[in-house]
Amino acid sequence: MAIKLYKGDLPAGLTFTDSVAVDTETLGLNPRRDKLCLVQLSAGDGNAHLVQLDRSSYDCPNLKALLADPAITKIFHFARFDVAALKHYLGVDVTPLYCTKIASKLTRTYTDKHGLKDLVRELLGIEINKLQQSSDWGAHVLSDAQKQYAAQDVLYLHEVRARLDQMLRREGREDWANACFRFIPTRAALDLAGWGEDDVFAH
Repeated sequence: MAIKLYKGDLPAGLTFTDSVAVDTETLGLNPRRDKLCLVQLSAGDGNAHLVQLDRSSYDCPNLKALLADPAITKIFHFARFDVAALKHYLGVDVTPLYCTKIASKLTRTYTDKHGLKDLVRELLGIEINKLQQSSDWGAHVLSDAQKQYAAQDVLYLHEVRARLDQMLRREGREDWANACFRFIPTRAALDLAGWGEDDVFAH
């Protein structure tokens, strides 16, 4: 496994093919208040690319182009939050996308454990460490432990997606999943507009 850290933006020569795993680190869980600090990427090849953003400008044209590329599927775990943060700070509409948390909820109905750690443990037999989840991602220099944590959040998403796709096909729920994935940018926009806790479909 190789972890590469870039300051400000992806290098121009770095390309991805048809899909890329994506995760973000912020200063908290309110995307309008808590700044986006880091974006993690992986092609599913065992390597992770971490982009430590310039929070004074968010000038990262190469990263923005990748996230908005209609030919590349972006794989997230809990895409709703990441898509909202990326829209708010980078101004990009991230599509098309896939969310492993939604796919898990549509298939693993025998459990209420849909966190990434649970998915990776059950589907891949790998234990991941979440100790750095609540750390200072705004630090000028990230620790090795932070970089390892950030990397593991994208390293396994391609494999998890493949396993969940098998389960979606088996249960005949692929169309539901795809409809949910298409709705995520709208759900994220509602979050940013103030409807985060309100279910607009409720009575």
